[in-house]
Amino acid sequence: MAQNLYGPRVRMGNWNEDVYLEEERMKDFLEKRDKGKLLIQRNRRLKNNLLRPMQLSVSEDGFVHYGDQVMLVNPDHPPGEEAGVFLDGDMSLCMTPDEINAQLHDELEVPCGLSAVQTKVPIGRNTFTILSTGNNTRGQVLRYGQDFCLGIVGGLENKMLYLSSDHRTLLKSSKKSCLQEVTLIDETSHLNCWQAAFLDPQLRLEYEGLPVRANEKLIIYHRHTNRALVVHRHLFLRTYFGKEVEVAAHTHLDSHRAEKPKNHWMLVTGNPRSNSSTMLDIPKPPAEDTRAVEQAMGISM
Repeated sequence: MAQNLYGPRVRMGNWNEDVYLEEERMKDFLEKRDKGKLLIQRNRRLKNNLLRPMQLSVSEDGFVHYGDQVMLVNPDHPPGEEAGVFLDGDMSLCMTPDEINAQLHDELEVPCGLSAVQTKVPIGRNTFTILSTGNNTRGQVLRYGQDFCLGIVGGLENKMLYLSSDHRTLLKSSKKSCLQEVTLIDETSHLNCWQAAFLDPQLRLEYEGLPVRANEKLIIYHRHTNRALVVHRHLFLRTYFGKEVEVAAHTHLDSHRAEKPKNHWMLVTGNPRSNSSTMLDIPKPPAEDTRAVEQAMGISM
């Protein structure tokens, strides 16, 4: 007569347990996939938004207006006192979210980092909007010495981030140069205010209050700290999109007390001849070469 050899104290194999765990993992995977919470889906959405083609505003009168969508470009210039590798070419200001936080959250992190990239194509991460700090002045001309904000949506439609800066501290400074940090925040305050200054410091007072011309070199000063926006082409950052260079707020002066080319910026508008290009794609006549003008004024490196 056969005897039952199994009882409550007999340990069985965990084959059923492995099967149930695999089924639970598959259910969790399918649920996250249906809700769009998989890591690859989040990465794809973020890159699609930040790399989405954008349309820059076309300046009909040659000036920059409140409400215009522009690119902030640091024009190409030869290396100065920087040692080591130096990136040449036109560098555009871009928003640079943290890689880990971008993978963990559906929305952009706040504060969001910034960097400079060798690109002339207007996309979600480098297209800024000129905003007023006071009453509604949309469409009015931006003038030298006036306060303005720089906002960016990053390819999204429901969230505006503002270019901001504040005095550096022991716990808050730029990553490489340890100078004043520049970030993007979602709150409007006095830390978002910037001013455009004429390129030549000897003529700066005379140009105070005059309209700012588009696609011409100027200096962008932070209103609260009086530090100029700068690109450090020799200081590299490892970002979500690869190797890029640091952006900070610091005024670099030469022996003539003029801002160095690393502080020069252009508010680049769209090309009226094409829907996808900028005014940087139009070659300048030799008589209007900006470098020749700088050399004649004695303010080039």
